Amino acid sequence: MTMQTTTPTRAKLADTTPLVGVLLTSLEALAAAGKADAACRLAGKACAELRHSDPAAWQRFNVFLHRIIKHVS
Repeated sequence: MTMQTTTPTRAKLADTTPLVGVLLTSLEALAAAGKADAACRLAGKACAELRHSDPAAWQRFNVFLHRIIKHVS
């Protein structure tokens, strides 16, 4: 019988997934309130922080950023 172990890094990434969803929902609300520039600025900061440590989360923020940037004037 083999036991499957979760590395600390994997556990940490799994723990951040719900938080990423909450943050993206908040950025959506910010953009919908007419603050797309602020939402993009914050999403860009999140991308910079997550790029190497959590590629899946980075991808989610990157998609948001590219979708919302067209609403910045």
